[in-house]
Amino acid sequence: MNLEKRIDAFARLGLSLLSEAQKASHLMKKAEENNPWFTQKNIGLALEGIGFMLEGEKLSRWTSAYALSPSTPKVIGVAMAGNIPLVGFHDYLSILISGHHAQVKLSSQDKVLMTFLHELLVNIEPGFASQVSLVDFLKGYDAAIATGSDNTGRYFSYYFKHIPHIIRKNRSSCAVLIGGETEEELALLGHDVFSYFGLGCRNVSKLYIPEEYDLIPLLRNWEAFDWVMDHHKYANNHSYQSSIHLVNQKKYYDNGSILLIEDDRLVSPIAIVYYERYKDQNDLKQRLSRQSEKLQCIVSAKAWYQGSLAFGQAQKPEVWDYADGIDTLKFLSELN
Repeated sequence: MNLEKRIDAFARLGLSLLSEAQKASHLMKKAEENNPWFTQKNIGLALEGIGFMLEGEKLSRWTSAYALSPSTPKVIGVAMAGNIPLVGFHDYLSILISGHHAQVKLSSQDKVLMTFLHELLVNIEPGFASQVSLVDFLKGYDAAIATGSDNTGRYFSYYFKHIPHIIRKNRSSCAVLIGGETEEELALLGHDVFSYFGLGCRNVSKLYIPEEYDLIPLLRNWEAFDWVMDHHKYANNHSYQSSIHLVNQKKYYDNGSILLIEDDRLVSPIAIVYYERYKDQNDLKQRLSRQSEKLQCIVSAKAWYQGSLAFGQAQKPEVWDYADGIDTLKFLSELN
């Protein structure tokens, strides 16, 4: 199967995702039963994001810079994460679009949806059936891609040390505020915080704010996201964190659905967003520089901060936006 045919198949998959998901609503409900964090709303958001990146013109532009016709396709072992719906899809796409074979160990948290997408693709292009195996254990692979926590990352690094590999560990995202952001911009930032209940590496878990920044207007704005409290697991986390910080007499802000806590750490627990105050632009750059290896992306109003995305865009990555900044397609093309 040549590259043009592979691109066409994925573009057709992108066009059919939402309509096919509606036809298979029982599977979407099964996915939520398997993992309660995978609500129908979050599954829909993930499918929209994949459809956004699978536009034919984008796929052609993305692949044009690489040599993607391997004379001897390699078997790429993939250990997928399952923190948000279909988070492993980009690795699946990259391997198949590059002409290699994928041996996929699905996360126990995301077996239903990834299997559903794979079957959709094979129905569109049966040639992919022989290029993918969904397995319980990885073995007999030529290279590996694995995503997990910092602890599992160390295990993966040791386990795959003798072959070419990409290992991804914990990352999170942050927002830079300068003061004067509009109500609309703060609402867009809210989507970057609350989408997927904050469980994704592209979710904003940390705010960098000026020393005199008033957090109250932001908290009032984010009251519009109180729907997260309808989810029992999120609500339990919020209640637990509120109780812990109340007992410890640690200062925090709470609008009833999110806690804001001053802390220099980047990765916050569910229902908490950390904030850190900066003096000036130089101070801000130094603080972000210290976290650079743990940052997935930075957002700011209208993307004013260099290298950032606009508020509301964190969960809409382009197909060429690579996790951890590692060019997956370059890695795969160089295995030829």
